[in-house]
Amino acid sequence: MTRKTILAFTATVSAAALLSACGGGQGGSRDQVRAVGSSTVFPFAKAVADSLAKSNSAIKSPIIEATGTGAGMKLFCSGVGVQYPDIENASRRMKKSEYEDCAKNKVDKIIEVQVGLDGVAFAEAKGGLGLKLSPEDVYKALAANPYGKPNTTKTWRDVNPAFPAEAILVYGPPSTSGTRDALKELILTKGCDANAEMKALKESNKEQHDKVCTEVRSDGAYVDSGENDNLIVQKLEANPKAVGIFGYSYLEENSDKLVGLTMSGVAPTYASISDFTYPGARPLYIYVKAAHLDAIKGLREYVAEWAKSWGKDGLLAKQGMVVAPDSVLVTSAAIAKNMTLLDPSSLK
Repeated sequence: MTRKTILAFTATVSAAALLSACGGGQGGSRDQVRAVGSSTVFPFAKAVADSLAKSNSAIKSPIIEATGTGAGMKLFCSGVGVQYPDIENASRRMKKSEYEDCAKNKVDKIIEVQVGLDGVAFAEAKGGLGLKLSPEDVYKALAANPYGKPNTTKTWRDVNPAFPAEAILVYGPPSTSGTRDALKELILTKGCDANAEMKALKESNKEQHDKVCTEVRSDGAYVDSGENDNLIVQKLEANPKAVGIFGYSYLEENSDKLVGLTMSGVAPTYASISDFTYPGARPLYIYVKAAHLDAIKGLREYVAEWAKSWGKDGLLAKQGMVVAPDSVLVTSAAIAKNMTLLDPSSLK
């Protein structure tokens, strides 16, 4: 046995021993990859899992769970061992605070791979209200306390005199969702900061600014619809006067039933998301637990399958994912191949 073979064997045994030791009460082993996280990334992750299982009969199809990005991060960061997920699917980047929680539980070696793009889409049923939105409109309609005062708007006309006098009813993601986080960061905060006083508040009292700018109303105008985005599609079909918020792929998948609403004059489309002219465009990620790489059968292969699938003519584009720019794909491919660890100093 060569020195290189011995080292590789030792690393594999050590990783397996670590997981076995950490997996007390869970049988000490697992022969199937487990991923949790974003409902937006879920259909893409499932497609990659199915593709891997078809191409390699020796590997079981990975288990994919749609828990929401935030809830998935908590599960992913809970520890090293077979009872914890191997991968976190995320519709936003990991936060510095989440990495710190991971590190406390010895999940301090993480691979971050950007797998594509998506957009926070606002949609309605065909024949709906035809709203032409801006981040400021959305903020006034959905914030719990716009500009620091309780939200008293009841109709869209209360928000903008150009809009119809129809009751505000928006079906959207829960607080555990990365789509909700993206809604806050990309739309609500921009709408809030259009006000000079709110922009100044960001400098003087960031905590208060975040609360005023991103807290969503809970009086029934905004309806938390859980992690099942298909449920929002069904609700929009049933009520043409309602508005829904979800990942762009769900809009594209249901283009025969729904239409996207413009944001600052830009419609959510493949092209506007890929060049970031659409205000709600965002990157999608997977996070891989390095300690599980050599201990969980199929984990390396699953990550490699993502890299095979995210090109312009690849599986994921056919599934509705917006392909990332070439420079991003090159970087992501290198990370997936070399399993380059995330530098936590770049997180916010």
